[in-house]
Amino acid sequence: MAIKGRPALAAAGGAGAVALLAAGCGIGGTGVLSAGESDTTVTITPANGTQRVAPDAVIRVKASGGKLAKVAVQGGKGSAVTGELAGNRKSWHSTRTMTPGASYTVTAQAKSGGKLRTVTSAFTVLTPDRTLSITDVTPNLAGEKVGVGMPIMLRFDRPVADKAAVEKALHVTPDKPVEGAWRWIGSDQVVYRTKTYWQPHQTVRFRADLAGVNAGGGVYGAADVAETITIGAAQVTTGDIGGHHMTVTRDGRKLRTVPFSAGNGETREFTTTSGVHLLMDKGNPVTMTSPGRQPGDPGYYQEVVDYAVRFSDSGEYVHSAPWSVGSQGSANVSHGCLNVSPSDAAWFYGIAQRGDVLELTGSNREVEWDNGWSFWQLPFAKWKEGSALG
Repeated sequence: MAIKGRPALAAAGGAGAVALLAAGCGIGGTGVLSAGESDTTVTITPANGTQRVAPDAVIRVKASGGKLAKVAVQGGKGSAVTGELAGNRKSWHSTRTMTPGASYTVTAQAKSGGKLRTVTSAFTVLTPDRTLSITDVTPNLAGEKVGVGMPIMLRFDRPVADKAAVEKALHVTPDKPVEGAWRWIGSDQVVYRTKTYWQPHQTVRFRADLAGVNAGGGVYGAADVAETITIGAAQVTTGDIGGHHMTVTRDGRKLRTVPFSAGNGETREFTTTSGVHLLMDKGNPVTMTSPGRQPGDPGYYQEVVDYAVRFSDSGEYVHSAPWSVGSQGSANVSHGCLNVSPSDAAWFYGIAQRGDVLELTGSNREVEWDNGWSFWQLPFAKWKEGSALG
């Protein structure tokens, strides 16, 4: 066996590390070997020793005169680089991006004449000046079960320039499949909503393959993110504001009909909104003040209430109101909340899940789709128009 040549390491950004597979030993992805009448060449890009590889660069492995048996990529601080092998087993390429600042080693095994040889290439990925991270995923509370209307809401640490590239990296996988779509609410927030409610009692897995994604303007994704979301019972409450009652169901079974007193309607502010709401959070107690008013202004109030469950960003709650029990079920006297009795409030508070559906009818004020989590106010076709992927 004769050594035909040993080219030097490729410079940063070069074509790749080259080695021949023969009956002898490989040369760490940098040498050329002869084997009988024909040569078998394996090329790995990026080359061995390359520095500052772009996070979204594609790793490529090619074989000439033999076939690839296996390609593996190690490193990356937990972000696995997956790849695809061609049908003729002559080439392989990576199918996802790499973690900024990480080091990787590509190991390629090729077979020729019944012999298996291994070639490697080690390189490092550049650390960009600016990165993009997900700062919040909602819902993400440990042990929480959420309602069937629950959206998945992401917030980033900076505005996203290339929204389509980032959105392609976001994946939602429920145990019980249902169509869904992302909608950008602003430059740094995106929300996932399904076409119909989630099926109850299941697990939904969210994954953001964000590490190395080119988010535009020289910004790259910093790290992957994954969350597991548990969908609980299908708790749906329907109420008629004019009829002063709401009916609570769980998995299609009626649990209770609750009398209430809604907003008195004297002003828009004091009118309870109609439409599809989601329960957002709850507190016991909660201090409520009149929005946009200061002490001494006409209509100013400050009230501490118990067992308060919020369903909009405009100050609407279901809460305990012992002072209006005489009107509950017969008249609307509140400032816009649904006043219920202390016992009904404690019961509703106890079963409420974030993402439960509260659908109200009977007022002349429709809740805005972006008021709180009232995303179900938009038809799904309209919702999808907010996706960067069309």
